[in-house]
Amino acid sequence: MNYKTKGTCSREISFDVVDNKVTNVRFLGGCSGNTQGVAALVEGMDVNEAIKRMDGIDCAGRGTSCPDQLAKALKLYLEENK
Repeated sequence: MNYKTKGTCSREISFDVVDNKVTNVRFLGGCSGNTQGVAALVEGMDVNEAIKRMDGIDCAGRGTSCPDQLAKALKLYLEENK
């Protein structure tokens, strides 16, 4: 899935879900070290657990962050693949 982010330095997130596990997360833009770290940490994680851990994380008072945007993207994925 490709997701256009809102309110963050990253512009897009792409990922796959296999057997309800998050895989192949890639951020376009954003803080390279942080986005690579988030991608590595969620690799193989259950979708619902990833959402639970990242939902609502704020970056510099923006009301969102790259991890929060990934959580939103995963929620959208779940809605579209019920």
